[in-house]
Amino acid sequence: MIPPHRAAAAASELGAVLVSAEEYEAHRIALGVPRGGLDFAFPHEADMDQLGGVDFAKGCYVGQEVVSRIEHRGIARTRAVALRYDGAPPESGAPITAGERQVGTMGSAARGSGIALIRLDRVAEAEQAALTAAGIPIRLIKPDWARLSFPGEIKAAE
Repeated sequence: MIPPHRAAAAASELGAVLVSAEEYEAHRIALGVPRGGLDFAFPHEADMDQLGGVDFAKGCYVGQEVVSRIEHRGIARTRAVALRYDGAPPESGAPITAGERQVGTMGSAARGSGIALIRLDRVAEAEQAALTAAGIPIRLIKPDWARLSFPGEIKAAE
């Protein structure tokens, strides 16, 4: 974090280009990087447990009990997952369904990419049912950086 008046100089020093907030959001969403409060509520939902974003050896912190319980049970059923869609974006908060069953909730969306909180176990159980968000067909995407078990894959140790 730097003061706004230093942003251009800092970007120049790093060889980076400043972009608008809209460009940043579209890039974040296309990479499948969730934003707290919008795309996830708990660290495990954003794969922070796999990416070193949570220190399980650290002392007390806000939310420690819930995070520790999810970790020690060995599975986080709900994860923030990248997705793709065609046409108009589904609204944030829209239910995601597989057939008649709700399997998640839509989060961020921009330019054909989105992020949703998905119950991966329910998607796996739905097998061939088409996924939709408020009637808009969607396709789940596993980003290259993600190590989570994905529907259709052999379950990896989490």
